[in-house]
Amino acid sequence: MKIRVLGGLAAYHEGGSVHLGTPKQQLVLGMLAVHAGRLVTLDKLVDELWPDSPPRSAVPNVRTYAANLRRTFVDADGEAVVVRQPGGYQLLIGPDAVDLARIERQVAHGRAMVDAGQASAAIRVLTDAVDDWSGLLLPGLPLGPVLSARREVAEREHEAALVLLAGLHLGSGRPEEAIRLLRPHAARQPTRERLQTVLMEALIAGGDSAGASAVYRSTRAALNEELGVRPGSRLDELHRKALEAGRRLPNSPDRSASPEGAPSVSWLPRPTTDFVGRQDVLDRLLREIRRRSEQAAVIQVIDGMAGCGKTTLAVRLAELLRTRHPDGQLFVDLRGHGETAALEPQAVLLTLLRQLGVPPGRVPTDFEDRADLWRRELAQRRTVLVLDNAASVEQVLPLLPEGVGTVVLITTRSRLLATELGVPESLGVLTSAEAVALLASTAGADRVRAEAEAADEVVRRCGCLPLAIRLAGARLAHRPSWLVADLAARLADERGRLGQIAVGDRTLVDAFSTSYEPLDERSRQVFRLLALHPGDDLSSPMAAALADLPLPETERVLDELVDRHLLEEKTSGRYRLHDLVREYASGLSRRIDPPRVLREATDRLLELCLHAALSVALELEPRLKASELVAEPPSRPDLVAAISPDIEWLERERNTLTALVVYATQMGHDQFSWRLARSLWRFFYMRTYFDDMLSTHRCGLRSAQRLGDRKATAQMQNYLASAYVRTGDYPAATKLVESAVEIYEELGDTRNAARYRANLTVVYWLTGQLEAAAHLGAYLRREVLLGRHAWIDLVLPNHGIALAAIGRYQEALQLHRLHLFLARSASDQFQLLNALGHIGMVRSRMGDFEPAVRIMEASLRLRDRTGHRYGEPELRVDLGIALRELNRLDEARHQHETALRLALDNGERHAQCAAFNELGTTAGAQGYPQEAIRLHEQALKLASRIAHPQEQGRALTRLGSLLSDKDPDEARRLWRRALAIFERIGGPEQQRVRALLLGVSH
Repeated sequence: MKIRVLGGLAAYHEGGSVHLGTPKQQLVLGMLAVHAGRLVTLDKLVDELWPDSPPRSAVPNVRTYAANLRRTFVDADGEAVVVRQPGGYQLLIGPDAVDLARIERQVAHGRAMVDAGQASAAIRVLTDAVDDWSGLLLPGLPLGPVLSARREVAEREHEAALVLLAGLHLGSGRPEEAIRLLRPHAARQPTRERLQTVLMEALIAGGDSAGASAVYRSTRAALNEELGVRPGSRLDELHRKALEAGRRLPNSPDRSASPEGAPSVSWLPRPTTDFVGRQDVLDRLLREIRRRSEQAAVIQVIDGMAGCGKTTLAVRLAELLRTRHPDGQLFVDLRGHGETAALEPQAVLLTLLRQLGVPPGRVPTDFEDRADLWRRELAQRRTVLVLDNAASVEQVLPLLPEGVGTVVLITTRSRLLATELGVPESLGVLTSAEAVALLASTAGADRVRAEAEAADEVVRRCGCLPLAIRLAGARLAHRPSWLVADLAARLADERGRLGQIAVGDRTLVDAFSTSYEPLDERSRQVFRLLALHPGDDLSSPMAAALADLPLPETERVLDELVDRHLLEEKTSGRYRLHDLVREYASGLSRRIDPPRVLREATDRLLELCLHAALSVALELEPRLKASELVAEPPSRPDLVAAISPDIEWLERERNTLTALVVYATQMGHDQFSWRLARSLWRFFYMRTYFDDMLSTHRCGLRSAQRLGDRKATAQMQNYLASAYVRTGDYPAATKLVESAVEIYEELGDTRNAARYRANLTVVYWLTGQLEAAAHLGAYLRREVLLGRHAWIDLVLPNHGIALAAIGRYQEALQLHRLHLFLARSASDQFQLLNALGHIGMVRSRMGDFEPAVRIMEASLRLRDRTGHRYGEPELRVDLGIALRELNRLDEARHQHETALRLALDNGERHAQCAAFNELGTTAGAQGYPQEAIRLHEQALKLASRIAHPQEQGRALTRLGSLLSDKDPDEARRLWRRALAIFERIGGPEQQRVRALLLGVSH
């Protein structure tokens, strides 16, 4: 039995992994594992699980968790490793069975070797230890005092091991190894001066004085912000040394102008440890890139046939360029040559901006704005960008930067002909000597040296293609009884070749077949079915659904496929088919598996994901009923339980789930497409993933229409409309919601028709149809009060907002008070905070500013207590207005700035308009007219773009007031434009603007 506590709690035995139960039960195992072989008392376990106020059942609960763990391990491995002792429990397990204990012993051994003067041996031991250190201690679990302290100690030990190993590399004249080791950890721990010191020493030793200066600046900023202290004398000394070194370099402008304190990020795949050959190509490209990068952004295309090592070379280049481009190493697979569609530039830009740390709500939906933000972000950084597997010139051109500081490495199987891309590096196959060296590094140098002629035959049969050699060599490495000649003979068998990917008269199938053909039939079918999964990677429960096998059996098959290099394990429990292997598996599946088998496998995968996503949706949307989307319980509840779906699972699987909805529509699995899209709606809405919401719900709508399911069609129209509302496409939203209402009315479903009409009032309000919104709200209110519909939490607030917008404050106040009463009666915290916020808004509009402030602050406190953030930007805008009217200008500004930040992060464009306008008005009241003008101009620009007439009119009115003294003619022109808007939409603002035009002060 092996137990992992670093990077996530897990337990393994020879038959596979062990299911560890609830978080509390996992905490019990975590405590026992970090104290393996020692008694852990019941008191300590209770304190760890319930550090504040343990329940009366705490001790019985701990005993239950321990008993469950004991049974689990006995069932899995036949051993009772969790043993009850007087006063507590003990984990009886070998000294190397827990990863943390084993690694700590390795570090201690390495330190002893250093003390004994055995530096080379210490490097090997410490490298193994650091490589095995896979993350934080017990991440994702609610740690108590003991484990929290143990995590901190482990982190300090990890840091000490990194610093020790980096120092050994420096002492051995390998600063680049020290930099590679330290940079990601130093970026995550900017206040750890020892880490930053050794990193600066390595950068200076490696000739990157600008990079060392950048580390100093970010460390100084972090120390000042988080601890209020200056860097120590050693950091100051190294900074001076870096500056002096920089001044000595001719023509070396400081390119380290990354955003102050911004951490370095790396999204590169794990580099190949046995990189062989290509040294002349590497050296030439490095010289060229370094020379060209001083004048402009460098674009380097690397093209060649499939499997020739383009990606490996690009990642190696990116690693070697890290010291000169320390602010980020980005990587995106453009999917240019797989069976799934190539990524669109707009989607790629979203991924790249997220890799840079831009919040999703700040990423524009408009393509030109998104591309502009991408270029502005790159202009502040020195980065390396790998665009892997490009399909066409059109796909990559919109992604290219403009300024100095960025290197773009593009890999492609096609020729990309464009002047912007320069001269490509066309990558051929390895030389025979390089190919044999690669085989030796994969299969074992002694075996290859002993059968030199057979090794030559193997690499010839592999066409000297790196991917084929790696696969064949790995097969040989896992069969110690084979001769190299045995492998050469198997590669000579020409059955079942992947003929479309060839090197002369040789193909990749020579390598693929030697890995696939020895599999038993069950494993073969699992391998073929994996190609049906449309995402970049998949989890073991998803593979089990495709294969229709028990999860432990599936995991054993997946492990075998990984061993044979037919499958890549990206992280624990997540797997990826290389695109060439996917093509191979897909071709086999089309030839071997009947269409019925493929359809049923896809249905099983979709059904699993639907039930998992729906279980989270039911928690996020209490009103949603499972019966609306699924008629039967899941056919594989074991797999749903293994997934343990929650909102973070949705986050991890977001790309896969989005791809599944699109795939389901494309392949005609319409009954799943719209249901899965609907299950994902609330998650997308909360996390502001509007691109995903648009793509999934458009597909869901197509599927619902193809099925002829009018209720499903209406649902998809309604929820697709919510994405359009949030992204500012109000005409499209109006058309969709009106159509959904019409469908339900024709079906005689007046309840859902009224529900969607309530959504329509919001669209009418945002588009300036204020009277229409008020009339519709009044109708719905009568329907609710007559008892015909139960959607009072939608109708009352929406109708109240519409009435307030046209100045009918007393009526609006009555509705919001009724909403508050009903919310209190139902003990509904969300409706309660919502009603309080609306009451405060109306009281502020009525001039009752003191009570308005108290009421809105109560709503904010309730939001803090419950974690609900819906509508918070609008609430803070209104709170700031009331504070401004009370002449509490600094407080008002704080609320308006907070509202703007939240609205930008959430992507709520109508709230952004209001926040810009009110922040501008507050700035003007504080005596900053130029800032006020700039803010109102931003509000006007955004409101015009999304056709939000109310905020357009407000921006025009306030700009006119700011300009009235300097340019009265321009002020009157702006007021006339504002009046035309307000006369069209109605509301109290028109009287104020008329007064301004008449010169009347109000």
